Amino acid sequence: MAGHVHIVGGGLAGLSAAVELAGSGGRLTVYEAGPACGGRARSYHDRHLGCRIDNGNHLLLSANDAVFRYLGLIGAEKTLVGPDRPIFPFVDLGDRSRWTLDLSRGLIPFWLLSKHRRVPGMRLGEIRSLTRLMQATPEQTVAERLLPGMLSTRLLEPFAISALNTLCETGSAALLGAVIRESLAKGGRACLPRFPAVGLSESFVDPALDHLALMKAEVRTGCRVSGVTTADGRATGLRLPDGEVTLDEDDSLIMAVTAPVAADLLGSVLPDLRVPDAFESIVNVHFRLDPAPVALGALERARFIGVVGGISEWVFVKDDILSVTVSAANRYADRDNDELAAVIWNEVRAAVEPALARPLPLDMPPMRMVRERRATFAATPAQERLRPPVRTALDNLFLAGDWTATGLPATIEGAIRSGVTAARAVRDPLRR
Repeated sequence: MAGHVHIVGGGLAGLSAAVELAGSGGRLTVYEAGPACGGRARSYHDRHLGCRIDNGNHLLLSANDAVFRYLGLIGAEKTLVGPDRPIFPFVDLGDRSRWTLDLSRGLIPFWLLSKHRRVPGMRLGEIRSLTRLMQATPEQTVAERLLPGMLSTRLLEPFAISALNTLCETGSAALLGAVIRESLAKGGRACLPRFPAVGLSESFVDPALDHLALMKAEVRTGCRVSGVTTADGRATGLRLPDGEVTLDEDDSLIMAVTAPVAADLLGSVLPDLRVPDAFESIVNVHFRLDPAPVALGALERARFIGVVGGISEWVFVKDDILSVTVSAANRYADRDNDELAAVIWNEVRAAVEPALARPLPLDMPPMRMVRERRATFAATPAQERLRPPVRTALDNLFLAGDWTATGLPATIEGAIRSGVTAARAVRDPLRR
């Protein structure tokens, strides 16, 4: 790789591009506007709770090939943990029923034949919803492709909302079908749940920065790029707080920023650029308990539980923290934080307490609510059409981010894939 590669954005898309290119020859610089890298997948010390927490919860699957390749490159593949079986505990707050989805490891779905391993109340014919989703056209929504029944109500709808961060009535069935093809359709071995043993930064960010430092790459935090200059069909410079950086003839630029930032920085130099412009939020609530809860049964093995019939969707047990995720949270934008947290705490008690060795306190413990108002693009058919490819009209300018045309929703897997795709485009000697 000749020349100097400049990567704007230190989230997982930018870091994965940097890791892919590090050690290939030539200089490499990452510019991150914030004080720390990681974007939506990082950890920080919360003063109110007095402990370190993740800014969000991310449940990964063993099918996430790009994730595990990235972790392998930075020497962090053993920092993810999870159960040794593809199990997913659930509770329905409506009737307080509990079950554990226990998938077969191979391609043949023997789990469907056991009432103790499948969704209670489902009919075998409902499994056709999976095929209907995988065969969906680009314009169809999830709601249009789901068959009525308990499989949809108790599994596929919650799965869709968490995967797409978009409600089923508007979410893209084709995008959900892509996720199913890479997970459920491959059998249980592809569906082993995985999550960081310590934190997102300890798995995805800190080892990457150590690796980049070892490879002599430069990472500049607190360095906001305010503009891009161009000439003769290529990017020629970056405007930084301390002056302008010139891009030489062999230099390349990867813009691994969010969609709104990309539109702002590149709108004048790429007038035909279209990016997603509608977004969905995610709410995460972290409750700190003293003493730490002791999980039993399936909750002990999985360390999380899916919740149906409430505001809460997933509850994770992380030492002395019970952490709740609420996806597609625009619908709760007008709710007061304290009132919303109180409702969620009552749901947590109902969902988790029967699977703990000790009762949870009636009064809400210390909590931190994190609202990511533009967590992902809205995964609708209309927004999917706005996702740009990695290559642009400028010869040496490439795009990366979970909002680009990865074929997946806005996930960690999609973000890392986009970075790899951009890095390979930079290395392509025929790109000109």
